[in-house]
Amino acid sequence: MANIDDYLHAATRDNTRKSYRAAVEHFEVSWGGFLPATADSVARYLVCYAERLSVNTLRQKLAGLAAWHRDQGFPDPTKAPHVRKVLKGIAELHPVTPKQAKPISLNHLTQLVAALDGATQNQERTQALQAIRNKALLLMGFWRAFRSDELARLCVEHIEATAGEGMKIFVPRSKGDHSRLGRHYSAPALKQLCPVEAYLDWVHAAHIHEGPVFRSISRWGHLSDQALHPVSILGIIKQCCKKASIDDAQLFSSHSLRRGFATWANAQGWDTKSLMEYVGWKDVQSAMRYIEAADPFAQQLLAKAPALELETD
Repeated sequence: MANIDDYLHAATRDNTRKSYRAAVEHFEVSWGGFLPATADSVARYLVCYAERLSVNTLRQKLAGLAAWHRDQGFPDPTKAPHVRKVLKGIAELHPVTPKQAKPISLNHLTQLVAALDGATQNQERTQALQAIRNKALLLMGFWRAFRSDELARLCVEHIEATAGEGMKIFVPRSKGDHSRLGRHYSAPALKQLCPVEAYLDWVHAAHIHEGPVFRSISRWGHLSDQALHPVSILGIIKQCCKKASIDDAQLFSSHSLRRGFATWANAQGWDTKSLMEYVGWKDVQSAMRYIEAADPFAQQLLAKAPALELETD
């Protein structure tokens, strides 16, 4: 029977625990600090790494230190006013331009799917199976604007898909779901680049009836029982872009699908509220970080370009 410690452990994600442990180790071992820490020592720690680490990285270190102090029952020194002022001063004196993933556009997606369809027809079984999986991963990731961790958590038991109609998806938890209530999504059946068709093709080809949707495939074509790791999904996206001869493939990441959909929806005239509800953003600032603003000088050229029809069945 589970005890209190089991539930306390389950309340924090493994990646978060690893990040917190790394932050405490960095403070104690790399810098030579002592725990429990004082506000003054934390401020000096920040100053020491002000020119070497980004402000966001320093914030993550503070979060780890704060968690350690809370868990051990000590006052949190990271909340002291002068610690916060030091961090603010570092942000002012050492500004860093945020790195953003390059969005996968609809043209990119068309190019990717064409390359994967070619691999399905012309390659041996293992490579063909990988191509079918990757096509489903890219199309579901784009049209549902999923993060890599959400794609990794998809399970067949939580998906209802009907060809020509659409699909309903339940994600038990994700980055923004702090209450761990899960969220229901729907995805349309499309005339082109259809996520429903790609999903059904994949689970049929791989004979998946339960468990994770997206799994690793061995060189002999054997399917793993475990879900792909989010980092592996990043590698798959980059590899697919490279094989499809898309320029600057190294600039794409797991956020490229999310940014690509947000940019497409914005260009299609979606209002901010509708886009936020569809993707699951809680605030406008989050949404704006993902939308690639259109170049006003290119609008006339875009208007003359042929449109890709994406009518639902």
